[in-house]
Amino acid sequence: MTPYLRAAVLAPLALAGCGRKEAAPAPSAADASYKEKLIAQLIDASPGDVIEIPEGRFSFDRSLSLAVDGVTIRGAGMDKTVLSFRDQIAGAEGLLVTASDFTIEDLAIEDTKGDALKVNEGENIIIRRVRTEWTGEPKTENGAYGIYPVQTRNVLLESNVAIGASDAGIYVGQSQNVIVRYNRAEKNVAGIEIENTFDADVYENIATDNTGGILIFNMPNLSQPGARTRIFNNEANANNRKNFGHPGTPVATIPAGSGVVVNSNDRVEIFDNDIRDNKTANIIIASVFSSGLSRDGMSADFDGYPEGVYVYANRMGGGGKNPDGLDLQALKLAKFGPMGAIPDVLWDGYVDPAKQVDGRTPASLRVCIDNDAAEVLNVDAPNKFADPQIVTDEVRCALEKLPAVSLANGLGN
Repeated sequence: MTPYLRAAVLAPLALAGCGRKEAAPAPSAADASYKEKLIAQLIDASPGDVIEIPEGRFSFDRSLSLAVDGVTIRGAGMDKTVLSFRDQIAGAEGLLVTASDFTIEDLAIEDTKGDALKVNEGENIIIRRVRTEWTGEPKTENGAYGIYPVQTRNVLLESNVAIGASDAGIYVGQSQNVIVRYNRAEKNVAGIEIENTFDADVYENIATDNTGGILIFNMPNLSQPGARTRIFNNEANANNRKNFGHPGTPVATIPAGSGVVVNSNDRVEIFDNDIRDNKTANIIIASVFSSGLSRDGMSADFDGYPEGVYVYANRMGGGGKNPDGLDLQALKLAKFGPMGAIPDVLWDGYVDPAKQVDGRTPASLRVCIDNDAAEVLNVDAPNKFADPQIVTDEVRCALEKLPAVSLANGLGN
């Protein structure tokens, strides 16, 4: 990460997310009357409208929604304009947007009953300098997602802060053409998650103190699969928070201490990141078959194997010393001793038997890790962990690099 970006972009976000922010002004009678005005503006909005929300803390007991294209919602700053849903009694989100050509910036959404900010089925979406937070100690009862665009296209998420989500702080699902940059995610189960999405660039973000830092997933039985994600120049450090996800959800299976996790996704490139001090492993590469998810009802054509995963030029260390779960604890002790550690990269070892050629995985579908001194442990999950082995030399290879994601209509420039 460049010194300029660290000083100019990420340091202010760190302050916003670490309890050192200035509190928004206390509510007043004028604030109460403004709430009714905001609700009316959202209902009566027309394309091209800019809805300016002034400085203040505004409390709502039910969801807000916007269903008109071409609207901008703008506050006075993520620690100056606060929409609080602490007393919410109705609705599944804080703000639900079902519209395209939508921008939201410079405000906070706190303590929602469900998801904080959800954007559904839109295109040309910009979310920047928005803070979503569940205040207090993170807990399972918090809403699932902080910033949550789903089934969207042409999306820019930048300079946001996400804290305390019981699933993912920043989540992009079933989408296409996405840039996620300059954000900070902390104290979530998953910090940043890209799921069933095509063509995403995730760069210059900080993910720390989550259960898992950055997740790239494909899940079965959704509207589309996903592939082609680049994860670069991020910090995914010390993501060791105990998993507080809802039992039975995919994210509840993530081991505490996971830096970057790839599950069942294809064409993933992980490079030039700082990934350190994640107590289970700095990078985990796995298939759906070792995810803990039930195969009952799983679509027969779902491709659950991670393929074409390329890891190189990352700076890693300090991980694997106290892995989450009795099985991994026993593996660490047996293989590396009480003072040892799981290597930087942990791979479950699954490959698709239907795609093998002469007993080997085709070059373009291989898991390739060429990352200096970083070692790779194949835990031999297909054989019930019978023979875990260091396979660093066997997986030292290279893949064709992915192109940069370019957003349409000037987004991201």
